Amino acid sequence: MAQDADVTQPPPPIAFEQWREVGRSEFHTDYAVSFPSSIVTQYADNNTVRLRVVLPTDTIGAVPVVVLLHYWGASDVGIERSVARRLAEAGVASVIVPLPYHLDRTPPGHFSGELAIEPDPAKLTATMVQSVADVRRAVDWIESRSEFRHDQIGVAGTSLGALVSALAYAVEPRFAASCYLLGGADVAHILWHSSRVVSQREELRRNGYTEDRLRSALVPIEPLNFLKKDDLRPSFVIAAKFDTVVPPADAEKLIAALGNVQVTWLDTGHYGGALVQAKLVRTVARFFAQTFRGPGFSAPASLYAPTIRWGLEFNQENGLQVMAGLDVWRLRADGETFAAVMVTPRGGQGFIGHTFSKNFAIGVSVLRKKTTWGVLWSIVL
Repeated sequence: MAQDADVTQPPPPIAFEQWREVGRSEFHTDYAVSFPSSIVTQYADNNTVRLRVVLPTDTIGAVPVVVLLHYWGASDVGIERSVARRLAEAGVASVIVPLPYHLDRTPPGHFSGELAIEPDPAKLTATMVQSVADVRRAVDWIESRSEFRHDQIGVAGTSLGALVSALAYAVEPRFAASCYLLGGADVAHILWHSSRVVSQREELRRNGYTEDRLRSALVPIEPLNFLKKDDLRPSFVIAAKFDTVVPPADAEKLIAALGNVQVTWLDTGHYGGALVQAKLVRTVARFFAQTFRGPGFSAPASLYAPTIRWGLEFNQENGLQVMAGLDVWRLRADGETFAAVMVTPRGGQGFIGHTFSKNFAIGVSVLRKKTTWGVLWSIVL
């Protein structure tokens, strides 16, 4: 648990150990370095932060650097490594920071991230405070090294990493740019509406919490309470139109709270971005490379990602059946009226319908021999 719930309090200065080389390739050299977290918890494994550093080769002088944060429950840092490699090719270094209770910080007997989001606002607050303190100490380490540009430090995160990034960015003025992939703000709303934390939400309800009560309890770690609209440091948000893990409304709140932000929307859900991971990695790396090294970044309004659905479909001919489908047409950008081709146990079919409530659509089922009315409950990946 954090001894102090003040996320604005920087960690005390320490002397850092020397880094050590752990790998080398054509475009970069990898290093490892560790330091103690400034927040001491009951779990010894969680109290040491082990950084992976990717430094581009064939560069002259100090280079820009980006702090990279992973998603909740990550079992590896494959996405962050991919971004780091792309950045290295553009002459930008990376520092990958493992979040509390993840990866090699996972206590014995638990899985990665299990203890990071618990149905207890005090524990959530403590973990977020520790996360931000660890990120800020990583910045202290960056500033201790002459290999990096101290005026060109960025931060980027995916999902939970984006939430931590937003809070760290808000309280850490040494960050010069930020990028948020599938993240948002209004932590209480995310927890109350996310498809990813159902058991935690039910436990909170059993303990007497409502969304408003939870929001009051999480005031000390809510990014919206710290971000400033007049902060003109450049930011980039990549959000998903059909995200059920971090609802689009919460991505919009983050976007509205940033003062100098560019936005790209994906035609998919939270997990659909994995289908276009290479494209996302290139875009994130390009944001930092062009922001720090020129000629300036211009975000694409959208990135194509297939809109893949799965769920249940009912029609008069075939009854209730499971389905997996791909959207092939939408009337509007919000996707409320759409057409999809679907695979069911009874074969292929089409569906044209309108979404009347979350995940629920009414329309027409196009079967091989006839067309009839249909009802669809689906989740976009």
